[in-house]
Amino acid sequence: MSVDDGVQVLELELAGLAEALTAPRLGECLMCFTNRMLAEFGCDHTLRWSRRYQQLQAPQAYGLRRRLLSQGICCDCDIFARGWDVAVSTVVDRESGQECWPPEVTGCRRVRRGSTQPCTLWAPRAGRP
Repeated sequence: MSVDDGVQVLELELAGLAEALTAPRLGECLMCFTNRMLAEFGCDHTLRWSRRYQQLQAPQAYGLRRRLLSQGICCDCDIFARGWDVAVSTVVDRESGQECWPPEVTGCRRVRRGSTQPCTLWAPRAGRP
């Protein structure tokens, strides 16, 4: 194997890894996916993660970008700054005294494939257009 072949193999492996790391999980809603991607990779001031979700999970949701923009949401982090908030209250852990999620919150509560609606972990922010 030549050096060029080795580089090409590594590039393919990295592309596959990037694909796997940034794929929505089975049943994961748009909000949980976008929140997870922002926590891992941050916001690039575009709708990159919501667009990726739409392409992979809801390709028929042509109006997603328009709907987000009409709500003043111009990038992925705006989804949470302007549009949606966690609907579940945190609790205080008795042992550590730290604020945490209640035991029944173990991740996304799931949506059907093709949906861009949030799961029941999310609620519209007050004053949202």
